[in-house]
Parts: sequence; structure tokens; C-alpha cells
Amino acid sequence: MGLMTFKGGVHPYDGKDLSKDKPVRELLPKGELVYPLSQHIGAPANPIVAVGDTVLRGQKIAEANGFVSAPVYASVSGTVKAIEPRRVTVGDMVNSIVIENDGEMKEVEFTATEDVTKLSNDEIIGKIKEAGVVGMGGAGFPTHVKLSPKEPEKIEYIIANCAECEPYLTSDYRRMIEQPEKLVAGMKIVLQLFPKAKGVFGVEDNKPDCIAKLEELTKDEPRMEVARLQTKYPQGGERQLIYAVTKRSINSKMLPADAGCIVDNVETLVAIYQAVALGQPLMNRIFTVTGNAIAEPQNFYICIGTSYEELLEAAGGFKSECKKMIAGGPMMGFAMFDIHVPTTKTTSSLLCFTEDEVAAYETTACINCGRCVEACPELLVPARLADFYKHADPAAFEKWHGLECVECGSCSYVCPARRPIAQSIKTMKKQILAAKRKK
Repeated sequence: MGLMTFKGGVHPYDGKDLSKDKPVRELLPKGELVYPLSQHIGAPANPIVAVGDTVLRGQKIAEANGFVSAPVYASVSGTVKAIEPRRVTVGDMVNSIVIENDGEMKEVEFTATEDVTKLSNDEIIGKIKEAGVVGMGGAGFPTHVKLSPKEPEKIEYIIANCAECEPYLTSDYRRMIEQPEKLVAGMKIVLQLFPKAKGVFGVEDNKPDCIAKLEELTKDEPRMEVARLQTKYPQGGERQLIYAVTKRSINSKMLPADAGCIVDNVETLVAIYQAVALGQPLMNRIFTVTGNAIAEPQNFYICIGTSYEELLEAAGGFKSECKKMIAGGPMMGFAMFDIHVPTTKTTSSLLCFTEDEVAAYETTACINCGRCVEACPELLVPARLADFYKHADPAAFEKWHGLECVECGSCSYVCPARRPIAQSIKTMKKQILAAKRKK
């Protein structure tokens, strides 16, 4: 059987060798921790603590503000120092709770579930909601909402996104190598919600050790299997992963549930296990600090809310001048101008490079080579869509299906003219969607 994949995509240098063999190291924060109240898609959480309050690790400090929202928990013990706007990785100022860490890590008492199989669906979803679990691959969609489709009986696949196709990132890899049991346990809990579904772990074939571990753990699980995926970016994109595993297609007007699928990231499934089986809210995650400017690339087990500055220091700082910092992967992450910002539920890495290759490029005219068309996983014509942005023609942009772009950046990556195609398309999408919301 051939490797599962999708049409299009690119093969960038993966850079994973810098940190993939570095075991996860627990990092206890030193200074203050900042908890943005919007770490998820949907309504920001509402603070339920006040300045001066003493809090414990695992204590809820902000409650969900509606169905599509998620609570926030303290990941350390200490004192609430402020509730004020703080800057986050994308540069926005977001209302946040600031806790002065006392270094004692005193925590609330968590109540584990003796037998998860005896829980009802409502109890499972309630525990996931109360724990503040969201999509930890970057999207931040509240997981309890994703696990509550309108027609649950039509869900046929629960797909674990184990691809980790973004270059340099190794946090999911280390989780699969070191704690695959928790990943499988999380999948079992989700499958309990959907008795007609099959659980599939989609892993790129550049991770044969992960494939072997998961195959061993699932060999006696008739409802689980491991899907070997071709190593190609963006194999971990939700639409691309669903097509690779099931050959079913979805578009921008559909949800994965419309194709009978639910997709969850590795860290999200582990968080589901910890919430339902152990009674622990979402407070920690694995985070990668890497790049050729980093002295000691590492994978850390961090307290959410820890400053990027502390993580950089823990990785030995810069071994040479850093000219480019990115939060997330190099293909879809955000360039950073300040490291005095907090980690959140959805942040997975800090990349630091000695050269800013993109800034050094000189953009020239499109030569109509068609490489962007070949690379586009949505089978669009990216160069044409970028022209529609340039000429401020939203009608033509929509006519040519520009809203179907998944913003993976493959078109910009392969463009020999070094045109910022993906950025142009992304900007026009935002403008069109904003105009639709106003109407």
C-alpha cells in the first residue's frame, strides 16, 4: 500500500535534526506569568480573580464566556499582580491576568476518574470543557465544541494529527516518543463518544520510530490504526490530512464533521486524557526552542504563561546574532519583534535564525511559470489571486475561489520571483471576510 497523501505541497528543509533527539525537559518558571484571556477561538474568558488574590496551581482564574469559549487556569501558585492588556506574539494587546510566581507550585487537589468507561458522553464533554482544552496545534478551537457535532452518529473517523509537517517543530514528535500511551488513552476517550468511528493516527513516514510505537500500542485495538503519510508540507493541514486518510474533501463552507471526521492534534488528545482521566485542567504543554541561532536547541515542558524570554534563556540564549525570530513554524508562524510575550495554549515553538532570508529576497515580476499552481494543495491559481489583491478586485478574487486558500505559504515558498503571494492572498481574505461581517 502506498503512502497516503494529497495533491500539491512542497518539500522544505525540515530542520528537525536540531532538536528532535533532545528529550523533553521540565522548565519551572522564575518570574511573573501572563495569561491572556483570549487563547482560543470565540469569546474571551472572564476573570474571576482580583488583584491581590492568592492563587494555587490548577485554580481557575477566568471562566468561559459562552459556549464557544474556554476557561483559563493558573499554572503556578502566587499572587495576582495585575489584570491589564499585555502584548502577545502577533503584536496585539490582549487583556490578561498577571500572576507573580511564588516558586512554591502549591496546587489544588485534582480528582481522578476511577473508570473512564463508566462516564456518560455529557460527563466526558463536561470535563473537557471545564478543563479549558482547546486545539493546541495553533487554531485554538474549543475542543468541547468540536466534540459536540450536530449529528454525532455520522462521525466515522477520529483522526489524530501526528504529522507535525512544519519544519523545525519537534514537540509532537517528543510527545509521541516519550508518552505515546497518553496519546492512545486520549484517542480511546474520544472514541467512547463516537461508537461508530475509527481512530486513525496520521504520522508522516519521516518518523518511523513513532509509527512503530503507535503500531505496537494499537495492535490489539480493533478500532484504531496507524496511517503512514507521505512526508510533505502541508500534510498536517486539516483538509489535507482528511483527504490523505479518507479521500474525502471539504471546503471553506464545511466542517470536518460534514465529511464524517473529527481531527485533533497530539497535544490536544493528551490534554483530553489528562482532563477526563486525571481531572487536571490545561496548564502545561511541550514547547520547542530551536534554530541555527540558538545555543542549545531544546524541547521544554512548560507552564503556560511563561515568557518567551525565559525559554530563550533556558536554551542557552543566542550563539550568534539572531536576525529573525518566529513564533510557530517557518511556513505559517508569526515573525516576532519582542520576546517579552507569554506562551499560550496554542504556542508550540520559538525559532531563531542567523539570517532573515525572506527580507533579503528581491521581488521581481511573475514569469507565469505555474509553480505556485503545482504547489497549491487547494488547486488554486495563487499568482492570479495575488494580482486580484494588487488591483483591489475582491469580486474576481471570490470568483477564482480565493476564500478556499488555507494560507499554508507553499506558493510563496516555490515562487522563483520571490513574490509575497501568500501574504497578498491572506490580506485580501481578511478584507473580504471583514466586509461580509459588517453586512
